[in-house]
Amino acid sequence: MIPNFKAHPWHGISAGEDAPNVVNVFVEIVPSDTIKYEVDKETGYLKVDRPQKFSNIIPALYGFVPRTYCHNEVMRLAVEAGATDVTMGDHDPLDICVLSSHNIHAGGLLMEAIPIGGFKMIDGGEADDKIVAVMINDHAFGHFRDISELPEAEVKRLMHYFLTYKNLPDEPAKCRIHEVYGAEHARKVILASQADYAEKFGG
Repeated sequence: MIPNFKAHPWHGISAGEDAPNVVNVFVEIVPSDTIKYEVDKETGYLKVDRPQKFSNIIPALYGFVPRTYCHNEVMRLAVEAGATDVTMGDHDPLDICVLSSHNIHAGGLLMEAIPIGGFKMIDGGEADDKIVAVMINDHAFGHFRDISELPEAEVKRLMHYFLTYKNLPDEPAKCRIHEVYGAEHARKVILASQADYAEKFGG
């Protein structure tokens, strides 16, 4: 008899058969959360990272692409884009936020999403890209294929969250968005993070 087991969401699930065009996403946080959860790297269970500060509530589903890692190749893309202050990747799985019109109540789930762009975020000298994607077959967002097609207000809403979610009012900005990029570059970032994963963990 084969024992039951739970695959580790970072290491035990693929990025998707059609990655980087369509990717698996492990969702950690949903817009109703007032606590920031993240996967514990050792056990694979969701753990409490910290309470969300003030009104900084994530405006989209948020998680990571399995079997990705942000290190030298992701950093190289940032340097090539002209980010002179970047010194490394952030040593975490590749972050991704997924736009959907549906009210999903809790994280800890898998979904498929289509990357349409992203933000080249530099956080304290670390390349910390945020991929923007749409949930497959979503009635409101599923037809978008590039971030340039989104309403400007939607892009700015996401940008505002990532630029402010770590800051107290009297603190200087800790991170910046070097550029907003489209679907083509998002796919390059995903491939780079997969290469970094293979270099770090093999396979």
